[in-house]
Formats: sequence, C-alpha cells, structure tokens
Amino acid sequence: MSTEHSEPRTATFRGADDLTLVADEWNNPEATSRFDESRPSVLMMHGGGQNRFSWKKTGQILADHGLHVVALDSRGHGDSDRSPDARYTVEALCEDTLAVLDRIGRPTVLIGASMGGLTGILAARQAGPDAVVRLVLVDVVPRYEKDGSARIREFMFSHVHGFESLEDAADAVAAYLPHRAKPRSPEGLKKNLRHRNGRWYWHWDPAFLTKPNEDPFVRVDLLERAAIELTIPILLIRGRLSDVVSEEAVQDFLAKVPNAEFVELSGAGHTAAGDDNDAFSDVVTQFVLPR
Repeated sequence: MSTEHSEPRTATFRGADDLTLVADEWNNPEATSRFDESRPSVLMMHGGGQNRFSWKKTGQILADHGLHVVALDSRGHGDSDRSPDARYTVEALCEDTLAVLDRIGRPTVLIGASMGGLTGILAARQAGPDAVVRLVLVDVVPRYEKDGSARIREFMFSHVHGFESLEDAADAVAAYLPHRAKPRSPEGLKKNLRHRNGRWYWHWDPAFLTKPNEDPFVRVDLLERAAIELTIPILLIRGRLSDVVSEEAVQDFLAKVPNAEFVELSGAGHTAAGDDNDAFSDVVTQFVLPR
C-alpha cells in the first residue's frame, strides 16, 4: 500500500446525448506515478438523488492502494449536465457508463449503489468481461422491494421545492435515516445542496422525478437476465436495516447468479456506504484488490 496520500482532481467525461459528466478522479494513469498499472481501474456510481461525494472516503482509501478511481456524477445529478429531455432511464445511464468506460480504456471494477448498481449490471453485460472485470452492487438487486423504493422517491419528491435552511435539510435527513447519527453541523450538506433565491435545493434535476417518465428501477426482467448472464465475480452488499433489499431477495439473487458472493453490514441501511463507511470500505477493498 502506498504511503503517499493521493488527492482527487475534478475530471469531465462526454456521456451519451453529448452531455458532460463530472467526476472526482484519483491516480489518473497519465498524470501520476502513484498509479498501479497491474490493478484494474474503479468506476463508482451513486444512487438516485446522490452525487459523487457519496464515495469520497471509500474512493480515497482505494486510491491510497494505488488504484485509479473515478467517482462519477450521473446525468442530472451533482455537477453533471441535466438531460434536456429528462432522459433518465436505466438505458440512458448505461449509455453514459459505457462512454466513460471507453474513455478509461482499462479493465474496470464497477461499484454501484441502488440506481448506480442497476446501471452497473446492464453496463457490465454490454461492455463484456474484458472491460468490466468485477461488479459491486450496494444494496440493490433487480427484484428489490417496491415499498422501500417508494419511500426513497417520496423523500426526494417531498423536498423538491427546497429548504429554508441547512438545519431544516439536516432535520429532514435525520428523520429519513433515524439509524444514522446526526452530524453536529449541517455544513457537510453543502455538497448535496445548492442555494438560490433564498432556499437550499437538492443538487439534482427535479425532472428526474417530476416529468412523466419511466422509473429507472422498473426494468426488472431485463436487469435480471443481464445479471444471470454475467460471468465476472459479483459482490452484493446489503445493509441489514435496508427496506429496499429483503433477505428473500438476496437468496433469490444468489440462487440465480452463482458467481455472486454476499456480505451484510449489520449497522447499515440502504445507504450502506454512508451508514457504516469503515466496514463498507473494508469489504470493498478486499473484493477489489487482487488476491
């Protein structure tokens, strides 16, 4: 493991529909000697309503092992372009991912949470095992719990008109995630919110939810077939407190995808990477690094 701390840089990629996608990138192979060319790159894809900062701690840990790491803002999220026609289907997200993989140009491990995990399944199948060598699914399977997904969308939609203060936003998050310790200061939410016209708004396109469109989580059969056809190693991480992935859904997935292994984080819910980042990072590092 490198003793030199690697800092990320802001990078841009051209996605589908000519959209600009923004990312944090560690150890760019063309820009640093810290890059370990014997190991795969890592592309991290967040869940709906989140952004690349969800991966900051884990991305840093992987980078400090010498890995080339890209934490991407999906279209319509964070600093990436919003789709002018609100095209936020899993197919569109997959097209973006394939474009980023092509730009990376190296064997890559995909790590995807929720929406990002479903995108990762489809992208891994389409890219092939030479391009995507491993896949990490963070609290998501094709046959997820609809009630849990609806709760996520309800939380996102109920605050689409913003908050009067950062404190109000912090209170809303604490009510939504009661198992997670509330930060002493709400300042960290500035990475997820933008201030305009006297209010704080989540940093994602409201059309992701408000325009009549396909729920990015509806392509169950397509995604399940893609997962079954994958031959690469797959790691499924579930938060024990999750209401999105049930124990029954995990067993169903493992029975259908025999090349998948499973880890459960006892102190985490659906937002596993943020709920227990130390345990999450340990599990991911063990899976990503060559054995």
